[in-house]
Amino acid sequence: MDFALSTDRQDLADAERAWLQKHDPILERRPSIDDGPAAVSSTMRRHVTEAGYAGLLTKEVGATNVDLLVLVEAHGWAGSPVPLAEVAIAVGLLETMGHRAWEAAAAGDEIVIPVRPPTSGRLDAEQVGDGLRIRGTTAPATGLVDADRIVLVAQTADGGDVVAVIPVRDVEIRVRDTLDLLRSWAVVDIDVSIAAEHWASMPTGTVGTVTDQLATFRAVDALGCADRLLGLAVEYAGQRAQFDKPIGSFQAVKHHLANMALAVEASRSTLWAAALALDGDDATVRARAVSSAVAFACQSASDVAQLALQVHGGIGFTWEHDVHLMIRRIKVDELLDGSVDDHRRRIVDLQVVAAD
Repeated sequence: MDFALSTDRQDLADAERAWLQKHDPILERRPSIDDGPAAVSSTMRRHVTEAGYAGLLTKEVGATNVDLLVLVEAHGWAGSPVPLAEVAIAVGLLETMGHRAWEAAAAGDEIVIPVRPPTSGRLDAEQVGDGLRIRGTTAPATGLVDADRIVLVAQTADGGDVVAVIPVRDVEIRVRDTLDLLRSWAVVDIDVSIAAEHWASMPTGTVGTVTDQLATFRAVDALGCADRLLGLAVEYAGQRAQFDKPIGSFQAVKHHLANMALAVEASRSTLWAAALALDGDDATVRARAVSSAVAFACQSASDVAQLALQVHGGIGFTWEHDVHLMIRRIKVDELLDGSVDDHRRRIVDLQVVAAD
């Protein structure tokens, strides 16, 4: 497959990185980093609203998962707390189910976050008359502390896929402590009955599609972090001197930087393929492309993080440097929405099925 970003997509990515560089999320986060989970600032929220990013995946806008990918990578690179992929996915679901809140959410008047069943377990969803009864605890999600509504995807006991829209006041959001200091993470404890107008049956495979989307964009975020670490390492290697020479002139450091660059570029290519598969109609191709990309990109981002730390040496361990913040974020991306091992196992399972 021969694919490259269009000029419009590259311009979009460049413009977003330039805006994020000007409104540095990490610099904004530093003064409150010990005070609690990261929240989306009014400046960030206004930017997302004015740019129209929340409605990217709606039919009205007509953008694709590839378009969303370049933006999510930029926010990962900047260490942004904005749950851009999550919001776009949730708004797309609202439009598909025909919920009245989708236009307000697409306009940025509300923040909606998608939640799904835990990786090892399920939510109890049962239709009762015209309503839906839901009990259980969701998988961790980012952005819930800023959300006005959650958009829950789940399967009923008979295997049907459903989507339900729930105001955050009707559920309990439990913030979780994680290594990640740049985003908020939480789970949702649910025990509610949903009226008929706030839930809908969805096509078979909807839960799987949303799960694959979340996993892909989690890996895209890790890619953005890895790209930032690569840039920091190259810059530091050109400035730090030993024996009156920049350490970047030493062969061992050159190899580290080259390996980091290779990992970043290869990960980007695999994730482009995953995003294209998400925009396609073949569930098997999508599953294989997503798990292959996520497993490779998350492992590669972790490798880049370790090499970046080696290049920086002792300065990389300090609280004041941004290196540790990006490494922490990568480690969380590596584990949530399916770990590297989970996705490798899925690839094997898909191969076994194909062989049969």
